[in-house]
Amino acid sequence: MDFPADLHYLIEHQVWARLDGDGSATVGVTALGIRQSGEIFMCRPQRVGKRVEQGRSVAVVELAKSIVSVKSPVTGRVIATNEQLENRPELVHLDPYGNGWVARIEVEDFAADQVRLLHGDAVVPAMVEHARLNRIEWTP
Repeated sequence: MDFPADLHYLIEHQVWARLDGDGSATVGVTALGIRQSGEIFMCRPQRVGKRVEQGRSVAVVELAKSIVSVKSPVTGRVIATNEQLENRPELVHLDPYGNGWVARIEVEDFAADQVRLLHGDAVVPAMVEHARLNRIEWTP
């Protein structure tokens, strides 16, 4: 599993945000989050225009035995959703940091969101601890 260095991670919910330079962020599910939850059979992001809050639902995914909420790593307004996921929800777990992105969000206040996000060298140790606490077999 990899955790790209340019992303900001909300570890407790296993989601990421990539700042896009225009005041927006692309968001998705981490590789560890995919391993924890399993294969995704359906992904339904919040609609464009909807305001989302950090730690609250940005999408709903259907797994083999449950339906769960994907939490947003940032607060803002949904400005785009990944339309590919409608017919190919497996992209979330096949390419979580690329074609498997979930939504783009116009970020309200990244400085406020950043308090709960990890970036850089702190990410891998936090992921290892998250895996340990959730009894997920993985070592970097």
